[in-house]
This record gives sequence, C-alpha cells and structure tokens, in this order.
Amino acid sequence: MSYESKEKIKPMLFSTMKHYDAKQFGTDAVSGVIVAIIALPLSIALALASGVGPEEGIYTAIVAGFLISFLGGSRVQIAGPTAAFATIVAGIINKSGMDGMILATVVAGVLLIIMGVLKFGGLIRFIPYTITTGFTAGIALTIVIGQIKDFLGLTYPEGIVTIETKDKINAVISNIGSINYYALGIGVLSLVILIVWPRISEKIPGSLIAVIVGILVVKFSDIPVNTIGDLYTISNKLPSLHVPNITFDALRESLSNGFTIAILAAIESLLSCVVADSMINSHHRSNMELIAQGVGNIGSALFGGIPATGAIARTAANIKNGGRTPVAGMVHSLVLILVLVILMPYAALIPMPTIAAILFMVAYNMCQWRTVVHLCKTAPKSDIIVLLTTFILTVVFDLVVAIEFGMGLAVILFMKRMSEESEIKGWKNYDPEEDPDGMNLTPLPKHVRVYEVSGPLFFGDAEKIADIGFATTTKVVILRMRSVPALDATAMHSLRALSDRCKKNKVSLVFSHVNEQPRRTMEKDGFIEEVGEENFRPHIEDAIEWAGELVGQKNK
Repeated sequence: MSYESKEKIKPMLFSTMKHYDAKQFGTDAVSGVIVAIIALPLSIALALASGVGPEEGIYTAIVAGFLISFLGGSRVQIAGPTAAFATIVAGIINKSGMDGMILATVVAGVLLIIMGVLKFGGLIRFIPYTITTGFTAGIALTIVIGQIKDFLGLTYPEGIVTIETKDKINAVISNIGSINYYALGIGVLSLVILIVWPRISEKIPGSLIAVIVGILVVKFSDIPVNTIGDLYTISNKLPSLHVPNITFDALRESLSNGFTIAILAAIESLLSCVVADSMINSHHRSNMELIAQGVGNIGSALFGGIPATGAIARTAANIKNGGRTPVAGMVHSLVLILVLVILMPYAALIPMPTIAAILFMVAYNMCQWRTVVHLCKTAPKSDIIVLLTTFILTVVFDLVVAIEFGMGLAVILFMKRMSEESEIKGWKNYDPEEDPDGMNLTPLPKHVRVYEVSGPLFFGDAEKIADIGFATTTKVVILRMRSVPALDATAMHSLRALSDRCKKNKVSLVFSHVNEQPRRTMEKDGFIEEVGEENFRPHIEDAIEWAGELVGQKNK
C-alpha cells in the first residue's frame, strides 16, 4: 500500500498539539511576528500587481493565511498572495470585475476541496518539472514587464489599455520619453537596498527597510513621485463578508478561470510543502493541504481577498526563525490584523517605484534562471522544447494556454521517446546461460524464430508488432517479453492480429516471461485462453524447449 493511500485527512495542527508546550509557543509566536513583517510589503505589492487595492493583499494574508495554517497538512506552510497569481487575477478583474474574480476563486476553492477529498494530492507529481519551471519563469518575466511603468515613473495617455503583455511593452516603448528620473532614482535606491540589506541582517526583511527609506526620501525631499495614496484609496477596515451575485452565466464563465486558479494553487502549495519537508525532515499531508487551500481560498474571496497559495519564501523564513507548527502561521495572520488597523494608513506613503523594485526582486527569486540555464544545457531536447514553449506561451498568451499546450506537448514527446526506446529484435542464436561474453551461443532449433521485445508496448509501437515476420518454413514464433513492463489496448489488438496471422500460416505462437501488467491485460482480453496457457512459458529456455516439442509434433 502506497503512502498516499494511507495518508490521513487530518489537519497537521491537531497532530502537533499532542506534545505542544509553552516553549514551542514562544518560538512559534516570534516566528509568526517576523513572517508578518516580511508579508506586509509583499502582500501590498502583490495586491497592486494583481490590479486590486493594497488592503486586499492584507485581507488575503489574514483570512487565507489563518485558515490554511489551521486546517493545512503542513507543519510550517505560510500562505497568502503570491506572484504566480498576479497576472491571472489582473486579467480576470479586467474582463469580469471583482465579482467575477470572487466567483472564480470560490470555484477554485471548491475544486481544491474535491481534489483533496478524492486524494488527488499525489497526482500533482505527474506535471513535468519543465512545465512548472517554464511557466514560473514566464510569470516572473510578465511581472517585470508590468512594473517597468512604475519603476521608470512613466506617464501614459488617458484611455490606453495595458492588460496583455504585448500592450504593456508597446506602451512602455511609446511613452519612454515621459520617464521620471526622480522615480527611477527611488526605484534604483530601493533595489540596491533589497540586494544589499540581506548581507547586513537577515532578521529584518530588506523589503521593509526599502519601504521605510522610500517613504522618508519622498516625504521629506518633496520630489514628484507617485505613491500608493496618489493612485489608490487606502482603508484600514477589517475584512467583511461579500457574496457575489451568482448567475448561471457568471458561474459558467468562472469555471475556466476557477480551474486555472485551482491547478496553480495546488502546484504552488504542494511544491512549497515539499521544499519545507526537506528543510525540517518532515512529511506533509498533501490531500489535507489541498482541502485547506480550498477552504482558505473560499474564505479569502468572500472576505475581500484574492487567490492564495503556499508561499515558499515566507515558509522558508518561518522555518529559519524557529516556526515548527501551524501556530506560527496563525500568529502571522493575527499580527497582520493589528498592522491593518494601526499602520495601514501609512501605506499610502509608499512610493510606487519602491513597490516595483520589491516586485522585481520577487520575480528574480521566482524565475529560477540558473535552473533554466542548467536544463537548457543538460536536459534532453524534448524537455527543453517543453520548457521553452511553456515559457513563451505564458508570456505571449496566458498561463491556461501555456499549461494546456505544455502538458499536451510533454505527453506527445514522452510517447515519442518511449516509442524510440521500444524495440523488437530477431534472434539467430540463444545463450542458455546468458553468457555476457557470447562464447556459448547455441543455434536456435530449425523452424523456430525468436523475437526479443523491449520497452513498453502502446499505440505508438503497434506497427512494430505488425512488422514481425516469418519464413514459409517457420513453424513456431517465440516472443520474449521479459523487458516489456506495460501493454495497452492498441498493442493488444496488434498481438491478436499477429496471432491470427500465425494461425492462418499454421505457425504456433509462444510467449516467454510475460510480466504482470501485460499478462493481466492479456487475461482480461481472453488472449491467453485463445492462444493456450501452455504457450506461455516462464523463461526463454522453457519456451525454446517447448517450441522444439511443437515442431516435433508438427513433423509427425
């Protein structure tokens, strides 16, 4: 029985509480406060990149962060808004408004719960690494492109639309002459702080220092640089319940977006859990995590937030600061409530170039450019094609197209590769002791032909079975199948056709060393009964000896 089938559908919090003590609470509480400080500027920046107000990012970290920690399948997962959703959410809001985004997120939450209940957590591993790397790098590039305007302080003519990536690039090129060098200076200063500060201190996040310095410089130098307050209305109200207007048409339109959010949330959260497991030598409950992600996303959407998932950087920060139970994630959310009520008005003073610089660093950290370069140097050509195709489609079109096309391409190239690995080779001699030096090769009995079949047999290899031939003097054909791990219906059909051809030519068909899955398929198909159980031999020596007897019977 696999680990996946035995995995509990039980929140990790309930398990960790059995041996919880005051010392661990103190460590979790300190870690939760530190993670909240890290999450504050990131949540605001990611909310703005998603096309919503800064408070929506805090709402997401509060509601989704608390629910996912409370119900989650990981000891240390920290959830909240992430860069992966920024372009998706912005596109949904542009087309369907806030109600459309809320409904799509609720649909995603329901799908995630269903995935967890049906124990689909283990299926995420079937999404190729090249696809996740490709679309992650693509999302990173789209974030960078989307923040160039604020980083340079560009001014666009009224009415210009910049939703698609190509529109953003065209707008930057067309309006590059409106660059605000004061804004560029603040952006560069913030970027330098973000790069240099971690070498000075890891306790206080560089993003918080960049925000404070940016506010002070713009405030006291009175330079013309846009701040959050210039572009958005800031609210420090606590999140309140908002149920969108649900109609059949709206629900139908939300299904595709909801599916995209659900798949991305599942991938991102479970990848974060895997990374966390390696850091604390633990094992998460993937199906419980999916259920928690579903509940968290529903809660976030209904209380004014945006889609959420596990955040690898914040989870790693939690681990490094001593967080070892879900209590740390819950404390992080509670601290953010205090920040929202007390400090949120000051968010209006944050310069937009500083927000852009923070998002540049988020994009850099998520792009995995070293991994991309390494894969392009070392991976098979088919994997490189999938990686680059997914990357390009994410940038040019969107994540839905990229994942769909990338998965389809990956499957096709995988089947092609497997087909190339499959082989059917005829023997002239055989070695009873399988002598590696080939010194004891023995000629096959007269009128007997042996074919060695290697690799999985599926619809891509059906013609190879059809190519098996025999002379007019052949009386027995042996198929040695010890290297065939799997057999599908199309290959089974081709074997039937071979059997019919053998019967027509009065040739006996004998099988050697048929493995479990192919044998089970043959039994269900009735093929073994049709060919005869006696013609299925455990080893090649038995098969050749049996073939000699069949030849002798036919010669009588």
